[in-house]
Amino acid sequence: MAPLRFSANLSWLFPELPGLPARVRAAGSSGFEAVEVAWPYAETPEALARAAREAGLRLVLINTPPGDQEKGEMGLGAVPGRQAAFREGLEQAVRYAKALGCPRIHLMAGRVPQGADRIAVKAEMEAVFLENLRHAAGVLAQEDLVGLLEPINTRITDPQYFLDTPQQAAAILQKVGRPNLQLQMDIFHWQIMDGNLTGNIREFLPIVGHVQVAQVPGRGEPSSPGELNFPYLFQLLEDEGYKGFVGCEYQPRGDTVEGLSWLRSYWDRQGHPEAGQ
Repeated sequence: MAPLRFSANLSWLFPELPGLPARVRAAGSSGFEAVEVAWPYAETPEALARAAREAGLRLVLINTPPGDQEKGEMGLGAVPGRQAAFREGLEQAVRYAKALGCPRIHLMAGRVPQGADRIAVKAEMEAVFLENLRHAAGVLAQEDLVGLLEPINTRITDPQYFLDTPQQAAAILQKVGRPNLQLQMDIFHWQIMDGNLTGNIREFLPIVGHVQVAQVPGRGEPSSPGELNFPYLFQLLEDEGYKGFVGCEYQPRGDTVEGLSWLRSYWDRQGHPEAGQ
């Protein structure tokens, strides 16, 4: 069984550093082989690519743009009336992915419109999402890229988010039926919405293209106090043959580097060359 590979989520880790290039360098110095970032669009792709190259890192995941955040948007994939903006954002994400050598793009579903009833608009939003995903799958296939769907919990993090369970996401993926669209498994969100992590990991891992981790409920390091037994979950992912990256998408409880002791312990058990740092 191959050891897991970890990527530093630069939207969350190293918050004390001012910009993404500095965070890229910090991730490289901390022993990571890869990084991911939600929205890289404040930086030029050239600057990010140069920073990653100099740090010896791969960038493995970005998100489509969120839309108009001042109006409460958090992704556009399933939002009625925003299809043109979703396609524009997808084109921007593809440009960045190509420049950065990034193979995966999280296609953000977005929120139920303000004032709308979730149940009443579900069918319309799913129809919009399916239309946009079919378009996205074609665009991404031309560039040999993978699109990801991530359920985000609606109990704590984002009560209005449209896509909130692995079951809902898997059903949509099945309806679209494109091999370059996969599931993004954020264990934090899955635990909050459904629990049953062992069963859900085993059931859905064959269609998972990326994993993210954080402790529940505080969203801190995997070693911070909480509900989840990460040594068990990491072993389960290994046993099930997961070959992708595990993104560290958590809020550091203190200094980011000091908080990586859990990862250095994992590396030490695996004989990772950076374990002693």
